[in-house]
Amino acid sequence: MAKKAPRRTAERILEAALDLFNRFGEPNVSTTLISAELGISPGNLYYHYPAKDELINSLFDRYEKALGELLNASDGVRNVEDAWFFMHSLFELICQYRFLYRDLNDLLSKNRRLETHFQWVLKNKTRAVRALLDGMSRAGAIRMDAREVQATATSMVVVLTYWLNFEYVRDPRNALEPANAQAALLRGAHHVLNLLVPYLETGQRTHLQALVNAYNGPADHAG
Repeated sequence: MAKKAPRRTAERILEAALDLFNRFGEPNVSTTLISAELGISPGNLYYHYPAKDELINSLFDRYEKALGELLNASDGVRNVEDAWFFMHSLFELICQYRFLYRDLNDLLSKNRRLETHFQWVLKNKTRAVRALLDGMSRAGAIRMDAREVQATATSMVVVLTYWLNFEYVRDPRNALEPANAQAALLRGAHHVLNLLVPYLETGQRTHLQALVNAYNGPADHAG
């Protein structure tokens, strides 16, 4: 059997940067630390990524591409179960690139490219959530006045965007550690969809609570 080709250095650098940014926060990670983590010289790192912003932009490009593909799935949401797994998938992707959200204000203030592209991210999240609401409405899962759709979609996007920040502030030392991240994602999906409770058809409301109980347990301690 042929040996697998070793991962290219540029790919290894991105993977290490993402892991360190997620663990310690982007402002606390230098390119020197990344090169030391990989056991390569700073010059080798600079050859592939001459500036730290190039690392950040490359990781953001990957996130943006994956997010765009995932948001397209909102057109297929018809009920609470579809919405649950759609939201959970979104949270998993956000968690994979959580340094972008944990350090969002700092990154936007320093990086013009992220500042402009995050406008796209918010607009497309809102578009996707509106598509989700439209699909659930057509399927009879929710009853919502057309005048309430935009405000509800915006509220859902706010929770979706800032949930991990809330988890981090609530428990800075533990909330986003690998052992706790899954529970944080599930709580986030619950709280986003909880905004739909006043509009859900009775059976759908019952099913949402069943999903929450099945995945989170009867008690949600994120209050």
